[in-house]
Amino acid sequence: MPKLSLVVPVYKVQGYLPECLDSILGQDCTDFEIIAVDDCSPDGSGAILDEYAKRDDRIHVIHLTENVGLGRARNAGLEKATGDYVLFLDSDDTLSDGALSAIRDRIEATGDPEILIFDYARTYWDGRVRPNLRADVLKEEGPDTFSLAERPQLLDLLQIVWNKAYRRDFVTRTGLTFPPGYYEDAPWTFCSLISTERIAVLDRVCVYYRQRREGGNILKTVSRKHFDVFDQYQRVFDYLDAHEELAKWRAPLFRKMVDHYLTVLERPGRLPQDARAEFFHRASADYRARVPKGFTRPGGGRGHKYGMLERDAYTTMVSALAAVKLRQRVKSRTRTALNRSKRGAMGAFYQSQLRLPLDDTLVLFSAYWSRSVSCNPAAIDAELARLAPHMRRVWAVRAENASRVPEGVDVVRVGSRAYWAAVARAKYLVNNVNFPDSVVKREGQIHVQTHHGTPLKTMGLDQQKYPASTDMDFEKLLERCDRWDYSVSANQFSTVIWERVYPCSYTTLETGYPRNDVLVNAGSQEVRAARAALGLADGTKAFLYMPTHREYQPGFTPPLNLSAFARELGPDVTLLVRGHYFYGNSPHVDELRRTGRVVDVSGHARVEELYLAADALITDYSSAMFDYAVLDRPIISYVPDWDVYSAVRGTYFDLLQEPPGAVATTQAELLKLLSSGAYDSPETTKRRDTFRRRFCEFDDGHAAERVVRRVFLGEESLPPIVPFDERHHAPTPAQALELVERA
Repeated sequence: MPKLSLVVPVYKVQGYLPECLDSILGQDCTDFEIIAVDDCSPDGSGAILDEYAKRDDRIHVIHLTENVGLGRARNAGLEKATGDYVLFLDSDDTLSDGALSAIRDRIEATGDPEILIFDYARTYWDGRVRPNLRADVLKEEGPDTFSLAERPQLLDLLQIVWNKAYRRDFVTRTGLTFPPGYYEDAPWTFCSLISTERIAVLDRVCVYYRQRREGGNILKTVSRKHFDVFDQYQRVFDYLDAHEELAKWRAPLFRKMVDHYLTVLERPGRLPQDARAEFFHRASADYRARVPKGFTRPGGGRGHKYGMLERDAYTTMVSALAAVKLRQRVKSRTRTALNRSKRGAMGAFYQSQLRLPLDDTLVLFSAYWSRSVSCNPAAIDAELARLAPHMRRVWAVRAENASRVPEGVDVVRVGSRAYWAAVARAKYLVNNVNFPDSVVKREGQIHVQTHHGTPLKTMGLDQQKYPASTDMDFEKLLERCDRWDYSVSANQFSTVIWERVYPCSYTTLETGYPRNDVLVNAGSQEVRAARAALGLADGTKAFLYMPTHREYQPGFTPPLNLSAFARELGPDVTLLVRGHYFYGNSPHVDELRRTGRVVDVSGHARVEELYLAADALITDYSSAMFDYAVLDRPIISYVPDWDVYSAVRGTYFDLLQEPPGAVATTQAELLKLLSSGAYDSPETTKRRDTFRRRFCEFDDGHAAERVVRRVFLGEESLPPIVPFDERHHAPTPAQALELVERA
C-alpha cells in the first residue's frame, strides 16, 4: 500500500502531460501511485498515459468511455486510490523537485493530520514564476496541527484541491466527492476544511501552477457554464444545513460566496453579455436568501458592491462597471493609435488594400522566408491545382531568388505593391515559417503553418532553456504564431511539441507532411529521373550528406573531410553534399567535383528529388532523417559533436540511444561503416523500422490531399491514414533499375 496516491485527471493536455508525469516519476520519494484518468480525451493524451504505464507500474490508467468533466474524472480516480493520503494534480501542472518527500516528511512529523496544506507558485510561458500572494498563512508557527477555527485565514487561500494532501480515511468518513460543472473545487475545499479537526501546513512550494497562454482554463472561457457557481454554493450551504455543528462557518462562507459571485461578474471573458443581468439577479437572490443575521458588510468599494447585490441594483452595478470600461477604453485607444502608427510604416498602399474585401479564391504561398518554391507549401500548391483549379495560386519570392522559380509559377516579389496587395487580400496564406511581423492578420483570413521538419532540436518556447542558441524575442514569436489557423503535423511526436512550444489558438492537422507524399507515391521513372538529373550513372552508389546548422558556431566548420572521404570510398561512390557552405580552394575537391565524385546539391530546389536519388542518407541532427525514413532506406548518423550540440541547443531525445540506423562519432568509424556495408544490416534495419513507426506514422502519400480537402474545400471527413504495414514507398535506385531492365 503506497503512502501517497496522486489522482491526475487528463483531458486535451498532450503538450503538457509528459512534463507533468515526469515531474512525479522523477521525485526522490518513490512511495506513491499515480491514478491517471483519461477523461475520453480527443487528442493523444490517452496514448501517452498508456506508454508511460508500460514503463512504470506505479501508473494506473483509467480510460473513461465518455467525457464526464474534471470533477467526476477525479471521483473515478479517487475510487481506485489505495494510498494513505490522496493528492490531486492537474495534468498541465508539475511538482517541484523533492515535493513528495517534503509532503511525506511533514505528514509524519505532524502526526498524520487529516489535511496537509502546502504552497504553490504560478508559472508563465515566458519563464516568470510568481509566488502565491497568500503564502504568509502557511507559516509553520504554533502547534503542528490545528483546526480551521484556529487559523480561519486559510479560507482566504485560492479555492483549489491540488495544494493539499487528504488522509484517505478522512475523505471516506466525510463522504466527500466532486460535483459536476465549473467551480467544482469550491464545495470540496470548503466542506473538507470546515469538517476537519487536524490541519497541518507545509511552507514549501510543491506545485507549479501553469498559467496557459491559450486554452485549458475555464476562467478564460465565455460561457453560460459559469452559472454552475450557483449550484456549487448550493451544495456548500446544503452541507452546512446538514451539519448544525458547523453553523459558525455560515458567515465566513457567505462572504466567500458573495466574493466569488462578484468576481465572475467583474472579470471580463466569462459571462456572455446577454447573460450578465440574469446572473446578477440570481446572485442577488442568493445573497438575500443566505445573508446571516447580523452580517456586517465589508467597508469601502467592496462593501458598496455587497449593497448593490442586496438591493438587486443591477442598473447601478452596470453604471459602475461602465466607468471602469471607459477607463479601459481610453487605454485601448492609446494602444490602437500606437498600432496604427506602426502600420503607417508599412505604407499607405498596404493600408488601402487592407480596407478592400478579401479575395476568396486567392492563395498566397511562401517557403523558407520567401527564398524558394518548395517544401510543404509547394506540395499543397500542386494538390490544390488538382482538386480546386479555380483557386488562384501565387508565391511570395524575394527578388534575388525570382530567377530560380519554376516556369509557370505566378510570383509576387516581396516588398512590391503586388506582394502587399496579395498579403492584404488573399483569403489563404500558406507558409512553412512565419510571415513577417508587418503582416496583419485580417478577420476572415486563414493562415496555414506547415512547418518544415520534425524537431530533434528544441523549438519555440523550449529554446528559452538554451539561451546560447538564440536571441529570439519570444513574445514577438507568439504574436506571429497567433495568426495561425492550422498547424500541419507529420506525427504525434511533433503535435505534442508544437502545441506546447507554440501555445496559440490553432487547429492541428495530423495529416503527415505534404512534401513527403512523393516519397510514397513515386515510381521507378521518378527515381531514375532524379538520378539522371544529377548525372548519376547506373551502378553508382550515391550517399546524400546533409549536415545541419550549428547556431553556436560563428561560421561553418566542416565535420567531414570530403576529399579524403571520397578517395577512401572509391570510384563507384558519389557524395551528394547539401548544405549552406561551399568546399572550395582545394585541388582534391575540385578534381572530385570534375569527376562527379562530389556533387554540390546545396542549391537544388527540391530536396525530395535528392532523397529519391540517394541510396542512403548521412546526416547529424537535421530533420532530413525523419523525411528520408519514409523511403525505408539506410540512414547513418554522423554525430562527432553530440555532447556539445545536445547541451547547447537541446534535443527532444537522445539520438545515440534512439537512432534511425547506424551511428558514427568519428570519420574513421563512418568510413568503416560505409566501406564494409555495416550501415545496412539487420540491426540497423530494426532500428530504422522502430524509428519509422514512431515518426512516419501519418506519411502515407495523401497528406497534401487531406490539407486541401480540410482547409480549402471545408471537408470534415478526410481520407483515413493508410495502416503502416499496408503502405508502399518509392523503389530504391537498384529496384528502379531492375524494373527498367525487366521491361
